[in-house]
Amino acid sequence: MDEISQFIPYLIPIFALQLILMVAALIDLGRRERTRGPKWGWLLVIILVNVIGPVIYFMFGREE
Repeated sequence: MDEISQFIPYLIPIFALQLILMVAALIDLGRRERTRGPKWGWLLVIILVNVIGPVIYFMFGREE
């Protein structure tokens, strides 16, 4: 347990970044009328692919 506790200060910013990206992507997805592909598919990508999922949505999922 002591080995894990030494990494906690490094993991907290990563978890915070993941949470912020996920919330921002979900809010954006909810506000958009159209996306490239079904919204439920992007919802799964955002939630299940962790840090990279919201980034993929922001790069490829939004229809301008």
